[in-house]
Amino acid sequence: MEYRTLGRSGLRVSVLTMGTMTFGGRGHFARVGATGVDEARRQVDMCLDAGVNLIDTADVYSEGMSEEIVGEVLKGRRDQMLVATKVRMAMDSGPNDAGLSRHHIISGCEASLRRLGMDHIDLYQVHEWDGVTPLEETLEALDILVRSGKVRYVGCSNYAGWQLLKALGIAERDRLPRFVSQQIYYSLQARDAEYELIPAGLDQGLGVLVWSPLAGGLLTGKFRRGHEAPAGSRQLTDWNEPPIHDQENLYDIVELLIEIGEAHGVSAAQVALAYLLGKPGVTSLVIGAKTSEQLADNLAAADLVLDDAERERLDRASQPRLLYPHWHQAKTAKDRLSEADLALLAPYL
Repeated sequence: MEYRTLGRSGLRVSVLTMGTMTFGGRGHFARVGATGVDEARRQVDMCLDAGVNLIDTADVYSEGMSEEIVGEVLKGRRDQMLVATKVRMAMDSGPNDAGLSRHHIISGCEASLRRLGMDHIDLYQVHEWDGVTPLEETLEALDILVRSGKVRYVGCSNYAGWQLLKALGIAERDRLPRFVSQQIYYSLQARDAEYELIPAGLDQGLGVLVWSPLAGGLLTGKFRRGHEAPAGSRQLTDWNEPPIHDQENLYDIVELLIEIGEAHGVSAAQVALAYLLGKPGVTSLVIGAKTSEQLADNLAAADLVLDDAERERLDRASQPRLLYPHWHQAKTAKDRLSEADLALLAPYL
């Protein structure tokens, strides 16, 4: 297992992170998975054996049940795994039971610690943007948690580029905790993150944790042109993350993944994961699975290396259309581009 430094911190994390959105099965999360304690323990054992040292959850997953299961299966071996969780989403129906206010962040952290049965969280992430609460208040609340020892590092998730840079600027100005990472959606199915978030991460020294790197199962090779979606797939429910904007292009990408996978004797899913691990700025992929068999297959992606020709074919098949001002910069600024710029523009020059 390879380990990469998480942003500008001194923390080293495995290139694969164990995701736990399938843990619990309470509420609408039952459409994603319903992994119980025994199966969760088997999966954690598999991840530890493979060298995975980071597990990611959130307070909202199965209404807190995911955190409870994580805490249960890590009893007696807490020091073997870094634990990341998140705050922001509604946990009850009260007027202050959601958002990134000082009230909700601090009470949310304390509730997560109780469910986890732990005295600290290694990486505490704001789960989504809150356009109502001032960023100063959000970052001050995170500062209280860091200074109290309840949180070691802080990160964000699902921010736009301007929101991320605004938060980093306020943190630097006011000497408040700086995000060490961003957790974002990024996959061969939709490379939107390359417009702003990947370049921002490279420029500002943020680690990148990728959620749903297999596009909610769309890139596993089970979704093919002319075939019905497999039974039990979340694509047969009203769970629409991630959305499919170009189904025909998705099928083209899947066929290419299958072809490359067959040449290596591996699954399409492993090829999709290996592709992302070779992209600029990516630190770790958050992988989750309904079964131990799926997890074992995903874990094997850490050892797969694609050659330049294979990566180029996948790049071409999934290449995003350049938006303004990127197409203009590719044409007129190519003599003075940074590493961050080239993360998006290099294939177009």
